[in-house]
Amino acid sequence: MKNGHAYSPEEQAAIYKVIAERRDMRHFLPSPIAPELLTKLLHAAHHAPSVGLMQPWRFIRISDANLRKKIHAQVNQERIKTAQAIGEFQTTARMAEFMRLKVEGILDCGEVLIATLCDDREKHIFGRRTLPEMDMASVSCAIQNLWLAARAEGIGMGWVSLFDPNKLAELLNMPAGAKPIAILCLGYVNTFYKEPMLVEEGWATEKPLVDMLMENGWQDVTK
Repeated sequence: MKNGHAYSPEEQAAIYKVIAERRDMRHFLPSPIAPELLTKLLHAAHHAPSVGLMQPWRFIRISDANLRKKIHAQVNQERIKTAQAIGEFQTTARMAEFMRLKVEGILDCGEVLIATLCDDREKHIFGRRTLPEMDMASVSCAIQNLWLAARAEGIGMGWVSLFDPNKLAELLNMPAGAKPIAILCLGYVNTFYKEPMLVEEGWATEKPLVDMLMENGWQDVTK
């Protein structure tokens, strides 16, 4: 069937390429990102879909070097606690493997953004009455938009989730009800990883789509 709404083959190829080559980056160059480019990337994030058009995303740009160091310190504390938890539930060898991983680039990248949920979300009922977590899904869509746009511009981005949300919210003077979701590191890179970094480091392997796809009901497709 001919589809007059489809993009050209070249445009389609570019979209699929940026999706395939997006990486969760941890290694950055300290070069600054031009303000107009950062604004362009944030506009891409702001074009994300959101349930009930609530647009629950809020972005906090961290331009203060001392504040960036405090955020890094919080992440490092959680990194150690995560390693200890891995040692308790898995093995001390696995814990040591985790400690060798580079899990963030907060002090290295050109820009640090905190993606957060807004406060007063309870007043948004459309699409959230039975699935209140759709606000977080909406913020995740904005983050993904930002990620893909950054990759298309040759900018690396890393999503850091190793932090205590209450402590980070307090550090950033966030109002009650608002919640930090992600620390986003953006910056120029020497190279993009050929595979996800955790695959390259031997920490994990990717599962194929066939293991995730079911039809007409839940099935254990991995057996």
